[in-house]
Amino acid sequence: MKEDIEQSENRVNEEITTPLIIQTNKRVKEENGCYEKKQDRCMVYLSTFVAVCGSYSFGSCAGYSSPTQSAIREDLNLSIAEFSLFGSILTFGAMIGAITSGPIADYIGRKGAMRMSSGFCVAGWLAIFFAQGALALDIGRLATGYGMGVFSYVVPVFIAEIAPKDLRGALTTINQLMICCGVSVSFIIGTMMTWRTLALTGLIPCAILLFGLFIIPESPRWLAKIGHQKEFELALRKLRGKDADISEEAAEIKDYIETLEKLPKVNLFDLFQRRYSSSLIVGVGLMVFQQFGGINGICFYTGSIFESSGFPSDIGTIIYAIIQVPITALGAALIDRTGRKPLLLVSGTGLVIGCILTGISFYMKGHEMAIKAAPILAVTGILVPSLSFLKLSPTPTLPHFSLCNTCSQTPGLYRFLFSRNGSSSVGCDVRGAAGSLATLVNWFGAWACSYTFNFLMTWNSFGTFVLYAAVNALSILFVIKIVPETKGRTLEQIQAAINAS
Repeated sequence: MKEDIEQSENRVNEEITTPLIIQTNKRVKEENGCYEKKQDRCMVYLSTFVAVCGSYSFGSCAGYSSPTQSAIREDLNLSIAEFSLFGSILTFGAMIGAITSGPIADYIGRKGAMRMSSGFCVAGWLAIFFAQGALALDIGRLATGYGMGVFSYVVPVFIAEIAPKDLRGALTTINQLMICCGVSVSFIIGTMMTWRTLALTGLIPCAILLFGLFIIPESPRWLAKIGHQKEFELALRKLRGKDADISEEAAEIKDYIETLEKLPKVNLFDLFQRRYSSSLIVGVGLMVFQQFGGINGICFYTGSIFESSGFPSDIGTIIYAIIQVPITALGAALIDRTGRKPLLLVSGTGLVIGCILTGISFYMKGHEMAIKAAPILAVTGILVPSLSFLKLSPTPTLPHFSLCNTCSQTPGLYRFLFSRNGSSSVGCDVRGAAGSLATLVNWFGAWACSYTFNFLMTWNSFGTFVLYAAVNALSILFVIKIVPETKGRTLEQIQAAINAS
């Protein structure tokens, strides 16, 4: 009896402990399964990191001229006209790069386009580093601008094409943040090193990008588009993990590409039809107002503005740079919650207030009124637009809307502007042509603003900022009267709102 009781107790103990062990193993297995799922996306994260090195390089190019203006002019004995050409020719190169980036990325692939863009940036930075006169500086700046323009297109497109649906929004936001980081870091370290050394730092993100491109896969969508079926499946498998089921996603990609190939081909002149007139006015109007509102002059020549106002240039530039990254992150977080139109109005209002404050500062300095208060007022005037300008685009020099030519990547209002009769499938190619037109208008406006800024400041500092304030005030009226909100609306509702306005 005693032996039977002991055996019975042992059996009970086994029955009690066995389910617990199985349950624990199951829980560990589930946890391991989650861990493996995260590991499956490591290649997506790595590929995104490599790609956004191009975005960082973009920001480095845009932020280079501000902290180096005085040193370059002094070392190479450049006039205002020569340095204005050096600063502004970046946007001219970017315009050429952005326009040609689509065909290039389609012909040699997304990785090929990024390699080529990095090559232009490397050549440009080296030309600037070894420059002994204005010509070499301009050639180098033009080359980096071209690379910047290609990056502005191919990086967000590549990220969107490799990212899973649930990560696409977050990963494309990293593109915006890295551009802003590139600008801010250039502003900060540019106050601590020579302009030639700062040019060498621009080589670092390019080197990381060129090395990383040997590791990451090509865009599966591009491979499918050119008919490389085997490479397409291998790339998608590498991005999703060897144990992932890619059949459904692969079928969706193929269907989407077949749909695109059936769409009618359009050119730039097709946009100038009566049915697109309202959309054209809204899209191009936003590009014109955002560029001629002076934000490029502020970004490219921040250091000289502080210096002219009597505020220490180094301190002002560092303060300006530090606030850029959190403001960019805040804008990315708010854009889908509050809508585009309210943020456009906030941004425009901040620009008006900032330009007026800065203009008053220069007026007070010119008339020797409150000499000690004038520099503080100038700093406040420069920082107010930065605090209100919520970085609605992936570049600090291209506010409000992205200019990517693929409808899947054009955020905010612009992706809806050129849908034919509200149909996204029919209007896709039209939006591509519209993106090319907006790119041309936007970069040309950026060049015009950055080139004329120093001349306007020489003419009348107070008048310059009053002029910018007037343009931004008109942009507020334009947004209120004509620009529709896109948040929570269908394509048909947005198109109806545009036609009504």
